[in-house]
Amino acid sequence: RAGDPSKDQSYFLFATTRDQLDFLRFPLGDMPKSEVRRVATELGLAIADKPDSQDICFVPEGKYTTVIDRIRPHGAIPGDIVHMDGRVLGRHEGVTRYTIGQRRGLNIAVGDPLFVVRIDADKRQVIVGPREALLTASLVLKEGNWLGGQDSLEAAAEAGQPVLARVRSTREPVPGRLAMVDGDLRVVFDTHEEGVAPGQACVLYDPADPDRVLGGGFIASTVRAELAV
Repeated sequence: RAGDPSKDQSYFLFATTRDQLDFLRFPLGDMPKSEVRRVATELGLAIADKPDSQDICFVPEGKYTTVIDRIRPHGAIPGDIVHMDGRVLGRHEGVTRYTIGQRRGLNIAVGDPLFVVRIDADKRQVIVGPREALLTASLVLKEGNWLGGQDSLEAAAEAGQPVLARVRSTREPVPGRLAMVDGDLRVVFDTHEEGVAPGQACVLYDPADPDRVLGGGFIASTVRAELAV
């Protein structure tokens, strides 16, 4: 992880391979942004005072839905907002506008707070429910990359490797372990985690050295806490 936690990009670099790490260098990795600006000023670089970017760098005006709608136009087709119990509570403007754990912007009038707990893109449904429905006991990893001591992610899972798992770039890693369950490579959380979204990355850190990235993968599916055995 970076020396400046506020600028850490390790979550997005989990797929870096061992071969790539042999020649990769991060000369700014241990420097806070203020120090980088100072050096840039001393060198007379024009970008020394450039404002920090707060948006997705490759998305014009920060409107990510414009890009997603162009790539996956079916995601912008309206559909139903459905409660877990089957009730249709309202309509949405496209599943790409929502994410697991979202509460704001649902525009549905109900008494209790509701959150997005699942998205069914095929049926164009956004499924909502109470906060406890977000609790996840474990997740299934796909397209994994491993940088730890074992030969592979599968070997680490067979050994029950302890990890710190980070399921969103803005969340802190939480303790868990790797496991093989019915042929699936899983991350099993010590304490149930919220807002785990299929398609997002799950990045693994070393509990003995939390700044060290062990690897990670993409979340293929999740097991809700109430369904875990």
